[in-house]
Amino acid sequence: MTFSVLSPKQKIIFTWCYGSDYKAIICDGAVRSGKTVCMAASFILWAMKCFDGAVFAICGKTILSAERNIISPIMEITDINAYFDLKYHRSENLLTVKNGSRKNSFYVFGGKDENSYTHIQGITLSGVLFDEAALMTRSFVEQAITRTLSVSEAKLWFNCNPESQFHWFYTEWIKRAEERRALRLHFLMSDNPMLTDEMLENADRQFKGVFHDRYIKGLWVSAEGVIFRDFAENTERYLIDSAPQDIVQCNIGFDFGGNGSAHAGICTGFSRRYKKVIVLEEYYLKETVSPARLEKDITDLIRRCQSKYPLFDGYFDSAETTLIRGVKAACDKERLNFNVHNAKKSEITERIRFTQIIMSQERFLVMKNCRHFIQAMQAAVWDGKASSDRRLDDGNYNIDSIDAYEYSVEPFMNDIIEAAAK
Repeated sequence: MTFSVLSPKQKIIFTWCYGSDYKAIICDGAVRSGKTVCMAASFILWAMKCFDGAVFAICGKTILSAERNIISPIMEITDINAYFDLKYHRSENLLTVKNGSRKNSFYVFGGKDENSYTHIQGITLSGVLFDEAALMTRSFVEQAITRTLSVSEAKLWFNCNPESQFHWFYTEWIKRAEERRALRLHFLMSDNPMLTDEMLENADRQFKGVFHDRYIKGLWVSAEGVIFRDFAENTERYLIDSAPQDIVQCNIGFDFGGNGSAHAGICTGFSRRYKKVIVLEEYYLKETVSPARLEKDITDLIRRCQSKYPLFDGYFDSAETTLIRGVKAACDKERLNFNVHNAKKSEITERIRFTQIIMSQERFLVMKNCRHFIQAMQAAVWDGKASSDRRLDDGNYNIDSIDAYEYSVEPFMNDIIEAAAK
């Protein structure tokens, strides 16, 4: 493989990193647009020109995908293997690249789940290439970035195909590219000079709807199967700056994290006669913490909410009986006037239909300060690979805040629905 012809955007990939004020490059957009292989080659060329004896990271969703998408193509690129001695040590997930006495090391990592960040801790990196960045967890990406902070000339390389416009990578990196000193290049299939007009026309016919927008146009748009579509498309309609004055009761719902999910708490208020349901306060922490720290955070949340609202009850994920006992003990120790209950955890479809009903009746409101919950409601989608009663929960969507909210309203769902007829 050789680069006989390059498009203008592909040429920028090979030149941006030299004498540039940019600290990162983001190449997103359509599939088959020629961004990945150019980034892989450019990353190696830059590293070998600017460093000697340094360590770098090549990251994919999994190690296997990084080997397939980056390592294998690199080994076959004439413009790379003609000038450098490349050896991939599979047992160590390590690519070594030499040119005379100059030698650099490129470790391969996978970032598919919340535990992945632990594999990259403790290493100093002079640069990172993130392949399929939108498929990695935020904790992994951020941990990898921190590994470069002590190297003044380090640079970051991101490529990905689009996901939802509420995806964390889109909101935190693409929309804030200038602020983060990142060069964003948005690719279309026409930016790949290797594709003929016939190939482009054939690709254009293969997809419809949201998949055409994502794969062909390279747009960050909501997937088919958005659960709360009206909330996602008309979010401002549901948001309020201050709580209504007629809140007569509040509950906290809490979902304990684990296996990559977050600890999430939601305080939901109810107006007189259950006419309105209002999401008032939230807690969200996506990291591993001790039970003692979690108990303190929960009692702090309770105390904060009780200082503003009539709050006496909480409904906690009943799968975590040990943690629930710890929360009860902590509330007793703090002498909080607060009752700890097991969450009912009714059928997911029943909980979702309830919220869809009160939304359609204009009885559902959310305080603007609950940003994690807002983003969760905007992004939640059905799992297209499973039965229709499952939400997609692949680590890229915040299901935890929605669960916590649902636990807080479950005991009164029938009363709230019946209130509409009174």
